Amino acid sequence: MPWKNQTGGPWGPGPKGPWGAGPQPTGPKPPDLEDLLRRAQERIRQLLPGGHLSGMGILLILIGAVAIWGMSGFFRVQSEELGVVLRFGKHVRTVQPGLNYHLPYPIETVLLPKALRVSTLNIGLTLVQDSARSTSTMRDVPEESLMLTGDENIVDVDFTVLWRIKPDGVGDFLFNIQNPEGTVKAVAESAMREWVGRSDIQPILTSERTKIEASVHELMQKTLDQYGAGVLIQQVQMQKVDPPAQVIDSFRDVQAARADLERLQNEAQTYANRVVPDSRGRAAQIVQNAQGYKEQAIAEAKGQSSRFLQVYQAYKEAPDVTRERIYLETMEHVLGDADKLIYDPGSSSSGGIVPYLPLSELTSRRSGSTANQPARTDGGAR
Repeated sequence: MPWKNQTGGPWGPGPKGPWGAGPQPTGPKPPDLEDLLRRAQERIRQLLPGGHLSGMGILLILIGAVAIWGMSGFFRVQSEELGVVLRFGKHVRTVQPGLNYHLPYPIETVLLPKALRVSTLNIGLTLVQDSARSTSTMRDVPEESLMLTGDENIVDVDFTVLWRIKPDGVGDFLFNIQNPEGTVKAVAESAMREWVGRSDIQPILTSERTKIEASVHELMQKTLDQYGAGVLIQQVQMQKVDPPAQVIDSFRDVQAARADLERLQNEAQTYANRVVPDSRGRAAQIVQNAQGYKEQAIAEAKGQSSRFLQVYQAYKEAPDVTRERIYLETMEHVLGDADKLIYDPGSSSSGGIVPYLPLSELTSRRSGSTANQPARTDGGAR
């Protein structure tokens, strides 16, 4: 007799065991497998001609199953994805976005990583969602952002890494690293700490940010290539570089003092650049004037000496004539601008002339004449 027809066995009716009643089933009962198979057979008989399975019916069922199985290999790759086709678990090819086909499961399978999308990774800050207000805010993460510089100062560095999967390294990205985003983040933080540790705090805050970004980019790519991660670093951007919050006010005072020092130095240099060339120009002008006066004085001295020698040579040849000519030239030079009246005391016509000195006329002439050329008066007559 089957067990289900017994009335509880040696322990009485019902589903009991040697320790009393067994656990009572709760919730919905699971479907009966035999009942499901029986219903599926009945539906197939209804669809087939004659109401029973024949050789042709079995063949049609097999052909339909094979067709459905073969069509299951079609798949679509989205615009940000690449299709990685695996044959028995081995990477055989990579397909581009669009409609593609692979051999049906279990021969080939496909993975669809978002290989054409540029991902953003923030280090030193994180995005916090506020469910009550349905907003998000950025929160600083000191464990990631505080770094030690080469001159033993602490700097707070927040930066962003833009990365994507290499088009020819999708297989490496899927199979060589277990946590791609965590790996990129660890490499980025390590590379940034290395370069910050090589630099002083002042260049990091001012002039060397671009250089550090390029160096961290290069070091990250080199490290990830050594890992065989299949990751391409697009860009490294330093978002915020400040001293720690506890000393930032004092540091800003120091920065302001340094800025004032540089401003005063620039103003002094500007003044020097303006005054020094002007002074040099004046000095050069004075030197040129002195040189010109020197040449002029030498030329005049040479001319006078040459004239004196010529006159002396003429005097040796004809002393009387030369003496008279010198006398006449001298008198012409002395009396050339003076008012003169000439009379001969020995002549009969000048017997009634009385010589006198015109003091009033002499005074008026002296006040109107120049200091270099005073008026000269030999005498007067009436």
